[in-house]
Amino acid sequence: MESVDKQVSIYMQGAEFGDPQIQEMMTRELKQRLIDARAEGRPLRVYCGYDVTAPDLHLGHTITMRKLRQFQEFGHDVTFIIGTFTTLIGDPSDRDEARSEALLEKVKINAKTYAEQAFKILDQKKTKVRYNYEWLSKLTFTDVIRMASCFTVQQFLTRDRLRNRYEKNDPIWLRELLYPLAQGYDAVFLQADVQLGATEQLFNLMAGRRLQEAFGQKPQVCITYPVLVGTDGEKRMSKSTGNYIGVAEPPEQIYGKVMSIPDGLIIHYFTLLTDTPGEEILNFKNAIENHAENPMVLKKRLAGEIVTQLYGEKEAKEAAEHFIKVVQKKELPDEIKEYKISADTTISRLLVDSGLAASRSEANRLISQGAVSINGIKIIDVNQNIGKNVIIKAGKRRYLKTI
Repeated sequence: MESVDKQVSIYMQGAEFGDPQIQEMMTRELKQRLIDARAEGRPLRVYCGYDVTAPDLHLGHTITMRKLRQFQEFGHDVTFIIGTFTTLIGDPSDRDEARSEALLEKVKINAKTYAEQAFKILDQKKTKVRYNYEWLSKLTFTDVIRMASCFTVQQFLTRDRLRNRYEKNDPIWLRELLYPLAQGYDAVFLQADVQLGATEQLFNLMAGRRLQEAFGQKPQVCITYPVLVGTDGEKRMSKSTGNYIGVAEPPEQIYGKVMSIPDGLIIHYFTLLTDTPGEEILNFKNAIENHAENPMVLKKRLAGEIVTQLYGEKEAKEAAEHFIKVVQKKELPDEIKEYKISADTTISRLLVDSGLAASRSEANRLISQGAVSINGIKIIDVNQNIGKNVIIKAGKRRYLKTI
C-alpha cells in the first residue's frame, strides 16, 4: 500500500480552502485519519454529494469524482451520493439568488443519468451509489430542531452570498438555511471519515463535522477544490451558460471544446482534471510565461488526456485527427449527423432540437456572433427557415445535415 504521506500529497493536489489554517488542519487530520485507519485494519469511508440540477455531468463535476477514484485506487470505501433530497431545497453557496425549487420527478429523471455517467470516472464495482432522499425524507421535525440548535443565524450570514443578499434586503428563504443541515446529515448517516466538495461549499462540509460531533461521531475530514472555470474563461462551468464540456459528449466534441479554452486556463485544467504531477505542471506554467512552449501543444496534450480518461486512447487519437482535419485544415468531417426537419423549422429552433446548442439563448448567441453557417454562408437571422439537404455548422466543430 502507498505511504500515508504519498496519499495525502495526491489527495491534496489542487485542494483549495480559502483559509490556510483550515487547510493545515485538514491536511494534518487527514494524515492522522489514514494512520489510524491503517492501524485498525480498515479503509476510510469517503464520499461526495452531487445535486441533480441538470441531466448531464460536466467536467466540473469530475474534479471531485477523480479524487474519489484516487481514494478507490488506494483501497478506500467510496460513496457517490446523488442529492435527490438536497436538490429540492437548493444550495445558495454557488449563487447570489435562491435556486428555484426543483420538481421531484425531474430530479429522479436526472439522477438516473448521473449514476450512468459517473462510471466514466469511478470504478463501478467499488462504488456505492446512494440517494439522500432515502434518509433525509425520514427525518422528523424533532430531528431538524436538534440539528438546528447546533448553529446560529449569525454563522449562516457570515457567508458572502447570503450576507450580500441580506444587506441588499433581498429575500433569503428559510429553506436555504436548512440546506447545510441536510447536507451535513449525510455525513452523520454515512459515519463518514472524509467528505469532498467545492471550495464554496466549505461551510456545508464543516456543518457536517459539527453535526457528527453532536451525534457522538468523530468529525470528518473536509477537502475542497475550486470550481472549474468554463470554456469562456470567465464564468463557472455550467450548462445554463453554454460554457460546459459534458462527460457524455462525443470524444471529438470534448477534444474540440478543450482546444477552445483560453490559454490562461491551461494550468487550471491540468491541475484539476489530470493526473499530471505538480512539478510538471509548474514546468508548463513557467514555459508558457517564458514563451518557451506553444500553448497549442499543451492544449492538445490536455485534450488528449481528458478524452482518454472518459473514452480511451484510441478515441483520443481519433479525436485529435478529427480536430486537425475539421478545425485546423477546415475540411468537412467524414461523417456528418443527419437530422430530419419539418417545413417550418427555423435555424434557432433547429440548433436546440438537434442538440447543437443547449438552449435557445445559446443558439441565438451563436447566431449573433456569426458562429453559425448554412452551406458555408454565415447567417444572422435567428428566425431564418431551414431547408432540406443543407449542411449546418455551429461553432468550429459541430455539423449537421438536414434531411
